Amino acid sequence: MKRSMKAVLLSTLVYPGAGHILLKKYVPSLILLAAASASLYILISNAFTKAMLISEKIINGEVQPDMSVIRNLITTYQTPEEVQAINIATVILIIAWLIGIFDSYRVGLAQERSQ
Repeated sequence: MKRSMKAVLLSTLVYPGAGHILLKKYVPSLILLAAASASLYILISNAFTKAMLISEKIINGEVQPDMSVIRNLITTYQTPEEVQAINIATVILIIAWLIGIFDSYRVGLAQERSQ
């Protein structure tokens, strides 16, 4: 399998920037890894915080463990700033992933042609 395809598969299936590590392009890899990791941190920490708040309410008996009630609580607890942060983090994650895929293919092809 060609290195460009290995890099694309790594960037697609593993993590943004993983294909650049295979191609020994460490600075772009670090940028993509940092952007994706920061975005994932924001998304996961927000989800974990909401889950803890809702689970405390369920344990204390304030809320019934019903899916529709939980869904309403999730939307109720989100401030506009949190929604905006989640949306921005999601867009950054998607962009980083796509850049990682296409750029690793571009760099891999350039390396194959130069060999």
